[in-house]
Amino acid sequence: MCGITGFWDVSKRPEGELNQIARGMANAISHRGPDDSGTWADPLAGIALGHRRLSIIDLSSAGHQPMISSSGQFVVAFNGEIYNHLELRDELDNSLNLNNLRGSTAATLKWRGHSDTETLLAGFERWGVATTLAKTVGMFAIVLWDVQQRTLHLARDRFGEKPLYYGWTGSGARNAFVFGSELKSLRAFPGFSNPVCRRALAQYMRFMYVPAPRSIYQNIYKLEPGCLLSIKGAAPVVAPSEPLRPPAIYESIKLSRWWSLADVVQVGENNQISDEVDAIDELEHCLYDAVKLQSLADVPLGAFLSGGVDSSTIVALMQQQATSPVKTFTVGFEESGFDEAPHARSVAKHLGTFHTELFVTAAETQEVIAQLPSMYDEPFADSSQIPTHLVCRAAREHVKVALSGDAGDELFGGYNRYFWGPRIWSKLAWLPYPVRQALGVAIRAIPLAGWDALGLPVNTLLPSSKGIINVGDKAHKLAARLRDVRDLDGLYKSLVSEWQDPAQVVRGDDGCTVSEPSSLLEDTLPTSGFMGVVNSPHRMMYRDSLTYLPDDILCKVDRAAMACSLETRVPFLDHRVAELAWRFPLGLKIRGRQGKWPLRQVLNRHVPRELIERPKAGFGIPVGQWLRGPLRPWAENLLDQNRLSAEGYFYPIPIRKKWADHLSGRRDHTASLWAILIFQAWLQQQ
Repeated sequence: MCGITGFWDVSKRPEGELNQIARGMANAISHRGPDDSGTWADPLAGIALGHRRLSIIDLSSAGHQPMISSSGQFVVAFNGEIYNHLELRDELDNSLNLNNLRGSTAATLKWRGHSDTETLLAGFERWGVATTLAKTVGMFAIVLWDVQQRTLHLARDRFGEKPLYYGWTGSGARNAFVFGSELKSLRAFPGFSNPVCRRALAQYMRFMYVPAPRSIYQNIYKLEPGCLLSIKGAAPVVAPSEPLRPPAIYESIKLSRWWSLADVVQVGENNQISDEVDAIDELEHCLYDAVKLQSLADVPLGAFLSGGVDSSTIVALMQQQATSPVKTFTVGFEESGFDEAPHARSVAKHLGTFHTELFVTAAETQEVIAQLPSMYDEPFADSSQIPTHLVCRAAREHVKVALSGDAGDELFGGYNRYFWGPRIWSKLAWLPYPVRQALGVAIRAIPLAGWDALGLPVNTLLPSSKGIINVGDKAHKLAARLRDVRDLDGLYKSLVSEWQDPAQVVRGDDGCTVSEPSSLLEDTLPTSGFMGVVNSPHRMMYRDSLTYLPDDILCKVDRAAMACSLETRVPFLDHRVAELAWRFPLGLKIRGRQGKWPLRQVLNRHVPRELIERPKAGFGIPVGQWLRGPLRPWAENLLDQNRLSAEGYFYPIPIRKKWADHLSGRRDHTASLWAILIFQAWLQQQ
């Protein structure tokens, strides 16, 4: 795990200056790689690469980067892990030996060390870039300079575990193409002054994160998962007006997709596993191999353990193949409703792990909030980022690598919206759209207190509303969704949208209305097969895997962990596990109102059911309560009406209304307000 960065500047700079700039950009992300650093520059081309190393595999100087291939053709800055790189080495050695037996003059490979970076370079030379990427099992962001072809390649792993930003900054003679693991490395480039992208801000207000391919800055983008960006010849001096997306080509720039989830879904649909026993056996075997592969490291390794299905499954399979107790970690909170430590403790005791619990107070948790703008570099409003960082910080005191249970929900149907979204729609779809709109208006016409007193009618539509306070709040949120939803796809977008109409709160340039750009959520899905079934949760799972997983979940974990120099690994995102998951029929994943059925069956073989089975809970903290209490002065300052007006990014009135409603306790606007507060805190540090 490392940090990579660099730039391609058409203006001529001496080699010393190129290296100095690259060093400054790399040092801005030193937390991603505190063990070593390096730069490389080609003054004739105007390109420079920077690297910060977190040594995990081959701790010697043989793993130093940027690394030059044995022939001198390629220079690479690499972030991530190639778990099967030893197998790839064997394949490379065997292919050369075979060629030599046939009379080829190809030289025998002479390995300098045992790092996966060196293996990648040999693969690029032997097989080419795209073919080598397809052979990998791993997570990565790669910047590769082809000296002979004068071509720059940027590549990202299949699911987006490792981040990679790119884009243009400056103007005229000082226009440059910049890239890096985090935005702070791009901001370290001399003269970086890209303004906030208002359209990206609108998307952030909807989703609570900035979805790829945009970033919060104009002309700076995220490379989408599974993509390869290649720039040949002189670096372009003019940025495209829209983000590059396959198969768009701008001048000498080409963006291609070397791996496609859509293809995986189609292949899985045509090769479904119908036998339950076979499915469970194959899943356990596949996960076992993924965990084994991702447990290889030259440094101490452990795992996160919440006591839920996903993390418990990973830890159970780790412990099954370990020769000593696996080191596991969880974080507990003084608020009992948010404390999962007892569940994790029970699972750890049963499995026999070496378990560490970190208990934190509300004050300690709140201290992390001040670090979030720097930690995430752009507005990111998933509040579970706070406990995620705390558990990463606790783990880093004992290990350098931690396995996590992320992605089990997206692959095996774990989110509540996968079962109660279709449930809601099945009760409403028969109504004509105008009638649904009218129903929404009627629901909102009844005051919140009226719904709280009545309760019962909304229980038929809303999940888990019986016996829960603020039923009126839930009813009004449902009504807001009924106004614009025409199908289940529309309901899904509404469910994952916090501010339903960001144009009502985000001001465009010069005060005009801002328009939202299209995103992957608008991509057309197949009209046949199980993805073509309009009420299928598979459609939700597919879109979550393309958007919410890389841009929220994986982003959250990467920044939270790398802020304390901890490498995280995700066995569920071994692409062979994902490919297997898409071969499972929906009925094998979701049964009744419970998801992840096959995972539960695997886990039941290792952990008693009673230790696991409980209502699904997010990794949350009581932010809403804190905003009415200890965080209120901080929030009042950031939400000041005069301040909002002067900064010019938001219309103050709808924000102030939500703030007043939240403080009164009439409504719970935690998520909506958190999005505003995080942006304001981020803006304050710019």
